[in-house]
Amino acid sequence: MKRALACGYSVEHLFYCPEIDTDGDIHALPDTLTRYDVPADILNKISYRNTPSSVVAVMQQPVIKTAQMLESIASTLILGIVGLRKPGNIGALLRTADATGFKAILLIDSALDLYNPNIIRSSTGAIFLNNIYTVTSEEAIAYFEQQNYQVVAGIVDGDTPLTTVDFSRNSAVMLGTEDIGLDEFWQSNCDIRVKIPMVGDVTDSFNVSVSGAIFMYEALRQTHTT
Repeated sequence: MKRALACGYSVEHLFYCPEIDTDGDIHALPDTLTRYDVPADILNKISYRNTPSSVVAVMQQPVIKTAQMLESIASTLILGIVGLRKPGNIGALLRTADATGFKAILLIDSALDLYNPNIIRSSTGAIFLNNIYTVTSEEAIAYFEQQNYQVVAGIVDGDTPLTTVDFSRNSAVMLGTEDIGLDEFWQSNCDIRVKIPMVGDVTDSFNVSVSGAIFMYEALRQTHTT
């Protein structure tokens, strides 16, 4: 909640249970927030978790960014997430994107609720940075072509090793679904089909959040100067 407040989110309703606040959770929040003290059974009913903290808030989310707002992107590194269906993987990728300097994320052809509780939890607050755009594949590729981004597609049997990719230019790293990867549209419209070298005996792929972390940290290694 503190990270959401720091990113400009506003609280509409704050529910607090003093009897389970063993860590002084309420003292870490601004005392200007209007709160409602409730017993533990009520807090358990309104909380998503089975073992909630002593504070639950209803917050007002900002307007979801769409293709019409892509012009506001100032980042040279973009993460494109195409059709992912597991909220935990999306949240983990958002967390890594923030850590590695990917300041814009495109959530492409996704039917998931951006504020799914599992996305919020696994992102450890990165979801609140308000740098996610929900777009279609056609909208994304049109933007990349217009702004001269190289489209780096993560593909298991790609023909270009990751360590040979030049991330010093505007780059969009594209990742596909957990089971089949990027679809034919992106494989046909990418600039580079990139693989992560592997030497295992039985393992031929990584979890998508692991693959994304490897791609993004390679970009950070090449572009970070300190």
